[in-house]
Amino acid sequence: MVAQTRRMMPPIEYVRLSDEAAGLDGIIAIHSTARGPAAGGCRLWTYNDPEAAMRDAFRLAEGMSYKNAMAHLPLGGGKAVLRRPAGDFDRRALFEAFGEAVEKLDGRYVTAEDVGTGVADMECVARHTRHVAGRTALPGLAGGDPSPWTALGVFEAMKAAVEFRYGSGLAGVTVAISGVGNVGAGLARLLHGAGAKLVVADIDPLRCARLAEETGARIMGIAGIAAVEAEVFAPCALGGALDDATVEALHAKVVCGAANNQLAAPHVADLLMERGIAYAPDYVANAGGIINVAAEYLGESESEVRGRVMAIGPRMRELLDTAASDGLPPPVVADRMAEELMRPETVAA
Repeated sequence: MVAQTRRMMPPIEYVRLSDEAAGLDGIIAIHSTARGPAAGGCRLWTYNDPEAAMRDAFRLAEGMSYKNAMAHLPLGGGKAVLRRPAGDFDRRALFEAFGEAVEKLDGRYVTAEDVGTGVADMECVARHTRHVAGRTALPGLAGGDPSPWTALGVFEAMKAAVEFRYGSGLAGVTVAISGVGNVGAGLARLLHGAGAKLVVADIDPLRCARLAEETGARIMGIAGIAAVEAEVFAPCALGGALDDATVEALHAKVVCGAANNQLAAPHVADLLMERGIAYAPDYVANAGGIINVAAEYLGESESEVRGRVMAIGPRMRELLDTAASDGLPPPVVADRMAEELMRPETVAA
């Protein structure tokens, strides 16, 4: 069988961003507001042309609709994608201009940090709009860098997937992590604390070296990390990591990571299932960050964030059990669950 594609419509709104003086060039994609304001981070990246940025914005915004629904958040899905200016640029001016653009949407889109952006950038955005999260945390309230929450959610999802596939805990399990930025490194530390053995790879060799010194991880090159002898493969860099060749090379029987849009094409879900590999759908596993962002925006406490993030593990186990019972790839089951949660009658109830 071929994994079914999503039934969702294209974004309901595109907003082109352009301010030459500030260096702002990008797009906001609002994919769905069925459950509430569209929420999703702001990505700063090098794109060859505006069309490439638009495609990425659409793909990421769609993913946020599904992620927010599966996390049971009162939010729809959106994303901002900014083209990184060539050479030196005034970062404060760029993000203040972006904040002005967000404010013009009257709350239809809530932004936060993403790849290439951080807390300081969101503070600049907040000079011009209140529809922003990922800012400096206030005592007792949610906020700040969401990456530790993302890492914790993936860790809980991985525990559930390993127990589902191997019937064991994480102690003594070898996990190969591709990408050890903020989230990947945070995941590695949690796994090390749980007694897992680590193999790590990253485009930045210094990141790997620091993490290896801290956790005893073995270092591999990016090209060979998927084929390493391990029980778990954790894609934690950019999307599209799982293609036909990668799946064929995998020794791991569990795939669970923090990267968004891990499947290079829908049929890869079938390949994973055919090989008996338990795949933890990325947007279910990596929802910890947006859970923190939502709680910050809604004025909730850090304890409420922790409770929602800790629910990711049981949710993942239920999803994997349902997929196995129905004989379907887990991403198909996850999409169906998310689409049900986005139906107007479900939201109204």
